[in-house]
Amino acid sequence: MPSLKDLKNRIVSVKSTRKITSAMKMVAGSKLRRAQDAAESARPYADRMARMLSTLAGNLTITQSTPRLLSGTGHDQTILLVVLTADRGLCGAFNGSVVRETRRQIRELEAAGKTVKLLCVGRKGRDLLRRDNADKIIQSFENLGRKGLSFADADIVTTEILSRFAAGEFDICRLVSNRFKSVIAQIVTVKQMIPFAVEKAANENTEAQAAVCEFEPDEESMLEALLPRALGVAMYGAMLENSAGFYASQMTAMDNATRNAGDMINKLTLNYNRSRQAAITKELIEIISGAEAV
Repeated sequence: MPSLKDLKNRIVSVKSTRKITSAMKMVAGSKLRRAQDAAESARPYADRMARMLSTLAGNLTITQSTPRLLSGTGHDQTILLVVLTADRGLCGAFNGSVVRETRRQIRELEAAGKTVKLLCVGRKGRDLLRRDNADKIIQSFENLGRKGLSFADADIVTTEILSRFAAGEFDICRLVSNRFKSVIAQIVTVKQMIPFAVEKAANENTEAQAAVCEFEPDEESMLEALLPRALGVAMYGAMLENSAGFYASQMTAMDNATRNAGDMINKLTLNYNRSRQAAITKELIEIISGAEAV
């Protein structure tokens, strides 16, 4: 049974931990609002960009001159998975859920005879995947957006992806990341980045669109210029969603940790009071027994 001093030291330690988790919860909450506004503000632009490109691609016949970001390489043997996580932990299952989905994707692709490569954005994802898939990681980035996330941070990752695609290192690129839904929920999504996936809904009235729309310059030239930009926009939007989801998960995790610390303090305090009362009772019995013996 622990001594009174041990219990008291334990109570002081847990109280200090509660102060830290409470402070982290407030910091995460203050950053969450800005990150959430940024993520929600970026969604309409990214969605409109995707619809516009789908309209252009829907009016285009795939030929040898079609941009490779749209037509692809003609193969699907090598898959690049871009894994987007956070650089820090203490955020519940935020990072682990993305890593689990990545591992599931790797198992399915390898079972189908595909070659998988990983590009990690975020230190936690890299560290977790390095344990069993170190040979698949071709590049990793960390501390992007540490002083404030900007499009330049997303452009660093986009440039790396485009350069490796131009070098023929992969055929298909997919992004595995968390999409911010609410403070208590993030959705793990897998999105194909290369080749560009044309939305089916945008092609339902292709003939009608072609009759009323004239493109200057031609569609191929426009797609050649817009597709790299669209990739950067999609990556930037995903990084904003990732940032908002991280702060939401961290705030929730720190709130749970603070409440658990409070419960532990109450239990330790009860044990301390019981032990102290038992010690006092024992001393009184010894004094009374000694007095009766005299």
